[in-house]
Amino acid sequence: MDGVLYDSMPNHEYSWCKSFEAEGMAFRPEEAYANEGRTARGTINLVFNREVGHDASDEDIERIYAFKTALMHQCPQPPILPRMQELLRTLPTMGVKVYVVTGSRQPSLVGKLHDAFGIEKATLVCGADVERGKPDPEPYLMALERSGFERGECLVVENAPLGVTSGKAAGLTVWAVNTGKLPDAALTDTGADRLFHSTTELAEELLRTVRAEREE
Repeated sequence: MDGVLYDSMPNHEYSWCKSFEAEGMAFRPEEAYANEGRTARGTINLVFNREVGHDASDEDIERIYAFKTALMHQCPQPPILPRMQELLRTLPTMGVKVYVVTGSRQPSLVGKLHDAFGIEKATLVCGADVERGKPDPEPYLMALERSGFERGECLVVENAPLGVTSGKAAGLTVWAVNTGKLPDAALTDTGADRLFHSTTELAEELLRTVRAEREE
């Protein structure tokens, strides 16, 4: 979702940096992109272990995540990335089933994705559904199981290194689109099968691929 459907990563960058700054802890802007897809608990524990040598308490996690959520609500509504609304509306008409696999736990997630992209709750795997978030394969394995398809019939689209790792660990083909601040190598070195530099480029190639397969 973030960085593939919505240009929302700048908001996450801002809110994570400010949240850790309030705790007196360092968090570089690029870390928001490097840790995208990790659960909030996982990200907070990563920083706590680096800064103070141990996991955060449940109270720490609740406080920091509540502050981050409040900051996110103050940010401007992120725009939908180019061609993605059209793509997700078009693919089902071509016989392609679309799932959204995200680490987000936003209560408004289902309604937001349904209104913008036609995504239903049954085709959404979010942070509240899994015990282990990305880079663990669990989120994509859950989507795979729900879909009823074989691995070779599925394709993951990701913008984050942890998401690429998750998709590949699930045994799936992964196309990466670099819409963030990390170098291309951050995506290719984690195993992305193809790399695109814009969602427009990605959408055009994906539609071309689906049309070609339907014609065979």
